[in-house]
Amino acid sequence: MLVAAGVAGWLFYAQPWSPGGVAIQVEAIAEGPVTRVLAVSGRTAALHSVVIRSNVAGTLVDPLAEEGDVVPQGAVLARLDDTSQRAALRQAVAALDQGLVTREQARAALERAQSLGTTVSRVSLDDAGRAAEVADREVGRLTALVDQAQFQLTRYSILAPLAGTILTRGVEPGQVVDLTTQLFELADLRDLVVETDVDESYATQIRPGMPARLQLTGSSQIVPGTVSFVSPLVDAATGGLAVKIAFSEAQQAPVGLTVTSNIVVDRQERAITAPRSAIIRQGQDTSVFVILDGKLHKTDVEVIEWPSERLIVTRGLKAGDILAVDVAGLVDGQAVLIAGAP
Repeated sequence: MLVAAGVAGWLFYAQPWSPGGVAIQVEAIAEGPVTRVLAVSGRTAALHSVVIRSNVAGTLVDPLAEEGDVVPQGAVLARLDDTSQRAALRQAVAALDQGLVTREQARAALERAQSLGTTVSRVSLDDAGRAAEVADREVGRLTALVDQAQFQLTRYSILAPLAGTILTRGVEPGQVVDLTTQLFELADLRDLVVETDVDESYATQIRPGMPARLQLTGSSQIVPGTVSFVSPLVDAATGGLAVKIAFSEAQQAPVGLTVTSNIVVDRQERAITAPRSAIIRQGQDTSVFVILDGKLHKTDVEVIEWPSERLIVTRGLKAGDILAVDVAGLVDGQAVLIAGAP
């Protein structure tokens, strides 16, 4: 049975009844322009965005900004109940007022002591001077407390740190929040980028400034772009390298939209390529079958490995070579016919 199987296999591939051998598909090698492209999928993101949290704990009160609102920088997005802080401010102001009165009294007493000249004792004059100095320092301390209370009061108003659009709102009026509660996500949608990951196999070949062709989901238009950021760190868990691609022109699109991105890694005006199906791999060696005098000749080549149907051949082939397109089942030295040839 083994012998019969071997004979059958030889008959299938060798076809001794055929005058010129087995018919195969071939390709004539020719030099031409080649663009090497890395296709990745990413999502739109705002180049400038921020998650907004409160700097103080408290209860939210109306009004609150809504999702989709477009707000200028410095706009009030929310307020917290500031009743207790306003009371603290009033108390600090009252203490400062009393300190100012005390300081005026101390200064007046010092002036009177100085006006008496030699009729007042040196001890009394020194005491009046120290009292005025203490009153001055106390006014300074109370002024700082008022400033601190006023600043703390401003923190009960949540302001937009940049102009943009409210993407999310995670709270409702009446809710008690603390410093960890995410209130809003705010983004400037005028400047979008595409965030994606590149497999670490190609990490060393991606650089900022490379051109890209972008297609937003739901659109047939191809938009030009440029790689604007390449992370210096590969994610050890995923093996991905974070990359950002900037649009050449401003786009009107929601954040999180899927974008097909083709990064142009290399362009060559004259290069030789071969279909992936023509490549023979044996360990680290790479070769192809070239047809000479009606027979297959195994030829060593060097290629640039890349996720595409055709690979750039850097050594081993020249223009005019006839290449076997599909090497499955073929052996070195085998007689062949070109499929479709008379």
